[in-house]
Amino acid sequence: MGVVGAGLIAQVMHLHYLRELADRYEVVVLCDIAPGSAAASAERFGVPKFVTDWREMLREPLDAILVLTAGSHAPMAIEAARLGIHVLVEKPMCFSTVEGAAMVGAAEGAGVTLMVAYNKRYDPAYRRFVDEAAGLDDPRLLRVTTLESPFQPYVAHYPLAPAASPDPETAALLRTQVDASITSAIGEADSFLRWAYHAVLLDTLVHELNAIRGLLGEPDRLDYVDLRPGSVSVMLRFGNLPVALHWIDLPGIASYKMEFAMYAPARRITLSFPSPFLRNEPTILEIESGESGTARSSLSREITSYESGFKNELLAFHDAIVKGTPPPTTGADAVRDIALCQAIIECHRTGRPVDHPTRMP
Repeated sequence: MGVVGAGLIAQVMHLHYLRELADRYEVVVLCDIAPGSAAASAERFGVPKFVTDWREMLREPLDAILVLTAGSHAPMAIEAARLGIHVLVEKPMCFSTVEGAAMVGAAEGAGVTLMVAYNKRYDPAYRRFVDEAAGLDDPRLLRVTTLESPFQPYVAHYPLAPAASPDPETAALLRTQVDASITSAIGEADSFLRWAYHAVLLDTLVHELNAIRGLLGEPDRLDYVDLRPGSVSVMLRFGNLPVALHWIDLPGIASYKMEFAMYAPARRITLSFPSPFLRNEPTILEIESGESGTARSSLSREITSYESGFKNELLAFHDAIVKGTPPPTTGADAVRDIALCQAIIECHRTGRPVDHPTRMP
């Protein structure tokens, strides 16, 4: 395994769990454009070699790579696939459906696995929620609410390497590449829409969008979008079931919350995710029920497991390569999330609904 990117999520989660899974993975090279970050993480996690150019990394004899960088992962994924190397990328996989389709085509053409690291899909409590939701009689609404909070208090207790930056020329080149990718996805747009697409939809809400699709399949319609600097509201329709998605930025409260709640006349189920920066913190499933015509009601609160979705997705990636077991979050699946993010921008701009918003062009 080669790992590209030695930033926060690499140090807090991925490198930690790769070390736990040493019976399955051997990390032989670590790449980061900031030499200090690459060197510090390589030393801490016992990686024998570090480089600052992913192209140099791909010259190593690798079975697979894990891409954890900011920006589009398309160039690395496409070149790795061409070399017969399996690819696991963090979200977002890329910035546009054009890039995503190229990534999927490269992987399919080379016969390698392309998987996207949506950790919530691999949380045992999420799978329980999916099972419970399937048993609901006449569901009326799915509500998904994320209360965003500062992440620094959630990572201060980890022994992290000091933040390092690339040289100014490299940083400027990366910004230019990101700007070009965003323009190819949503066209010419003002700074607010570019920020909303990149920082909110792709970097944050893509997790929620993928988890909704994992639960319900593909939406029939994107009915409504409201984008503001501190909040996002999206209304989707899956058959007769409305889905309300809300993201609210609350920077003054260090208390992250994300809830999936589905309501039916006789049963309510709620899934509450902890901060994604906490290892092995359980996701909580609550089930409410009652007896029609009486005052009787009940509430159960369940801890399904202390397993980490981050660790489970690494296990699923290994199984995909070694056993040929298709993972739930393939590259082809994840491109539809990018399509949905692009459709959200379109709906906001035009004020008109978008039918089949995850349909590929």
